[in-house]
Amino acid sequence: MTTPAFESLADVIADESFPELDIALRRGRHVDRDDGPWYVLLREGQAHLEAFYRRYGCELVYKNDGYYYLLPTANRLGRRHLSPAEMLVGQGLTLLYLDPSTVQTGGVVTREQLLGQLAHVLGPEALVRSLNPKRRRYDERVAEETVRQKVAEAIRRLATLGFVEMLGDGQIRLRPALLRFAEPVRHATAPDVALTRLMAQGELVLTDPEALGDDAELGEDGELGDDAELGGTDDDADDDAELGDDVGEGERDLAPLDADEIDGGTRLGDDVGETELAPPDADGVDADDAAEAPTRDARSGAPLEIDDEAAREWDALGRAITTEEPS
Repeated sequence: MTTPAFESLADVIADESFPELDIALRRGRHVDRDDGPWYVLLREGQAHLEAFYRRYGCELVYKNDGYYYLLPTANRLGRRHLSPAEMLVGQGLTLLYLDPSTVQTGGVVTREQLLGQLAHVLGPEALVRSLNPKRRRYDERVAEETVRQKVAEAIRRLATLGFVEMLGDGQIRLRPALLRFAEPVRHATAPDVALTRLMAQGELVLTDPEALGDDAELGEDGELGDDAELGGTDDDADDDAELGDDVGEGERDLAPLDADEIDGGTRLGDDVGETELAPPDADGVDADDAAEAPTRDARSGAPLEIDDEAAREWDALGRAITTEEPS
């Protein structure tokens, strides 16, 4: 009989990799085999950590594709939504991940391939409108530069969440967590075709320019609604510094934590982040107001193959990557 690597939750928490891993999970990070010690810790301590996070309104999810993430079952923290650009770029990267030819390159694609994929699926003009819906008129040169900038920012943000790895020189390594973007069509006969169809129909992309301004301010619940601030811009450095202060408090809470005293005065509950990703909720609306997953092809009326579990993922998918908000 094999002896478990960790006999108790206290043993898991005492592991030197746990503090950074816990912070990463709470900030929406997806963890796969390429994350080395983090992945091993989750795999060997999974039973203990599932119970641990469940007490704080989160579910530690493992997908057979080989990655972990936190899925919220309660609303305890402010949410930070994926922006329209991040959702769109994530879907485009997923199509490249599903392309058999990507295997030949070891899962590495270029930014130019991604731009070509997006332009092919949406069309150049629709792509520009999707990434910058507030603009009414476009100069062709400026529009092209805007698309490249928005895509670059989205890639950086997705990299921080474990969906991709940036290699430099415009190269991107695709990671298994991208398959979350394909959950609504996971059991379709041809998932790549179904996902392409949904993108082309605009089902996964918000195109209402008026809605983007409604959530620009910080709500009473700490929710950041201005999606434009969630991309991989330089402003993230200041944002991360603020989050770091709050996360540090979470680390201090963990120090005295004992497996037999989880319900004691030291609680991590309010510091456990939620990790959800659901349909393109580009206007920053709450998940309760998010659009339901499409069930039929808008053109032919043919039913799309979406099962109950996939519908649940759809509800979760763009509803957001949540993190602690600074107090």
